[in-house]
Amino acid sequence: MAIHRVVAAVAALLLPLAAAQAQAAEIKVLSSTALKAVLEELCPQFEKATENKVVLTLAPAAVLKTQIDQGAAKPDIATADAFKRTLLNAKSIGFNGQGASRSTFEALFTKLGIADELKSKITLLTTGAPEGVAKGVVEIGLGPMSETLAEPGAELAGPLPADIQSYLVFTAGVSAASKDAEAANALIKFLAAPAAASVLKAKGMEPG
Repeated sequence: MAIHRVVAAVAALLLPLAAAQAQAAEIKVLSSTALKAVLEELCPQFEKATENKVVLTLAPAAVLKTQIDQGAAKPDIATADAFKRTLLNAKSIGFNGQGASRSTFEALFTKLGIADELKSKITLLTTGAPEGVAKGVVEIGLGPMSETLAEPGAELAGPLPADIQSYLVFTAGVSAASKDAEAANALIKFLAAPAAASVLKAKGMEPG
C-alpha cells in the first residue's frame, strides 16, 4: 500500500464573525435563522442581478447579538506571550475533544505554563472549533486554519506564532484491496502536485 504525504494544516485561533459594513462587492449579512429559507432563495437572485457577493451568516438572535457586541477587533496573538494573555483573558476556549489537535493544544498550554489556569475555561467540543464559535458555545476556538476558512460564522484571528505553531500532517494511501489502485494513485499525485499548491494555501493549508 503506497502512502503519500499530502498537506499539513496550520493551527489557528478563531473568533465569532463580527458584523461589518459592506466592502466593495461583498456584503456580510448576519440574520436570524427565521429568515433562512427566504434569504437562501432571494440572495442568489440579488447576486445575479447586481453582481455583488452576499456572505450570509445564520444563527439564533441571541448568538448574533453576542457576536455584534464583541465588535470586530481581533485579539493580539502576534507573539507567544500575547497569545498566552489572550487565552488567560478569554471567558471560554474550545477545541474538538476527539480531534488529532487536542493533544497538541493541551501540550501547548503546559508549555506556556497556563494549563491549570485554563482548565475551568476549556470546553471539549463534539464538533469542529469553528462551528462551536459560530454557534456561541465558546468565545475563542482553536483549530486548523482550513476548518476556520470553511465556516461562514467564524472569523480567523490568525495562525499561531511561529515558535509555538504546530502542523497536522495528513497522508493519503491506497487500499491493498482496491480494484482501481492506479486511478487512486493518480488522484493522490494530482492533489500533491505543485499545481495544487495555490488551492491548498488559499484554503489555509501548506503543501507537503
